[in-house]
Amino acid sequence: MGRQIKQHIPGVLALERKKWVCDATKALIRSTFSPFYRLETRGSEYLPRGKAFLMLPKHQCWQDIPLIAVATPRPLYYVAKHELFENPIISRLLKFQGGIPLNRQKPLKSRDAIRAMIHYLKEGEGVVVFPEGTYYPGRMGPGRSGILKLIISRLALPLIPVGFRYRREGLRTRVTVSFGKPVYHGRQTSGDETFDQLMEAISELSGLETQT
Repeated sequence: MGRQIKQHIPGVLALERKKWVCDATKALIRSTFSPFYRLETRGSEYLPRGKAFLMLPKHQCWQDIPLIAVATPRPLYYVAKHELFENPIISRLLKFQGGIPLNRQKPLKSRDAIRAMIHYLKEGEGVVVFPEGTYYPGRMGPGRSGILKLIISRLALPLIPVGFRYRREGLRTRVTVSFGKPVYHGRQTSGDETFDQLMEAISELSGLETQT
């Protein structure tokens, strides 16, 4: 979407995602990562076309973020920790790529970010939230369900679990990004039950055991 939303969501997201920045960033990622990583994508047919979805990937390492951008045909918006946006130059670049700063420790300071997520989803965009909140290499983290439960209480949309697997093969690392079948939150299902279902799907797609 190319429309400006400054008048709707003041402050945090005065800068809109720029398609040319996203395209240039994807090209840069492909050229710099290709000597070291071999990307394999599975389950792309599960990604909705032309309508909103919430993507919930496993978080193995920082490389997950640029690789999910390359693996997904559509441009995305990303929820990221607010510390990444403290430098004004980096903040501008991240927002041009669809970055949404979120302060999980102080939810009141993230009201604009939450409104932005709801806005983008209503506009038919794809939004990425890492449900573990931080890296858990080689294992599943406990997960943080707050954002998911907030969104599914307001919107009915497909929830896409995503698995990441990294395997060393000679001088390169094979990265398998697996998109799972969409999960839908039912009226008779609690937010915690939907979150547990998603975490189980993410762990299975990543070849890991679910955190207990």
